Amino acid sequence: MNLRNSLISLLSLMIAGNAMAIEEPKFEQLSKDGNIEVRRYAPLIVAEVTVDGDMDAASSQGFRLIADFIFGNNRAAGATAEKTSDKIAMTAPVTAIPLPSKPAKIAIAMTAPVTAEPLAAEGESSMSANRWRIHFVMPSQYSMANLPVPNNAAVTIRELPARTFAALVYSGFNGTSKIQQRTDELMAWLKSKKLQPLGSPQLSRYDAPWVLPMFRRNEIMVEISPQ
Repeated sequence: MNLRNSLISLLSLMIAGNAMAIEEPKFEQLSKDGNIEVRRYAPLIVAEVTVDGDMDAASSQGFRLIADFIFGNNRAAGATAEKTSDKIAMTAPVTAIPLPSKPAKIAIAMTAPVTAEPLAAEGESSMSANRWRIHFVMPSQYSMANLPVPNNAAVTIRELPARTFAALVYSGFNGTSKIQQRTDELMAWLKSKKLQPLGSPQLSRYDAPWVLPMFRRNEIMVEISPQ
């Protein structure tokens, strides 16, 4: 499937999802400073894939793989002859986490979204990475016991504990330079507050491609120690 068809599929999915009020991860806002929030997230489950390519290509491929899983390419919990698979509701956001392309320093506990994930190598711009982890949060009605199992081994399911994140919220398009600028802004804020990041920043996008730039919601997030 080419990029055009991928975007059409994404558009169709998000239009349908918006009509049904897409679920988002639950969190408690601990503090707010302009467009930066500190949040405590409840435990959650994610479906994720690791893909190569620039941010746009990786996001498109990762979306297709996980969308295939939630649309029914799975084995339902307690599958029967009458029901072998199950459809899972779309959630927001779609999150992309840059991974290093070469050996790198290891964070104290990278949990955005997985533990012990390496930080970008020194001198390497994290948002210009060529390897990414893409994930969707699973609807809160599911547990590890009743969530369908992916048929595609590229899709993995991971249960994550409660975590604290600093999140910078902004609108508009997401070119690499803009994402890096926003990432640098968030990291500078953490430094000014003497807050130590526990892992690499991640990008979360909430809207379909047809949404006008000024109405789009994007977030750069990084895990920090509990407040």
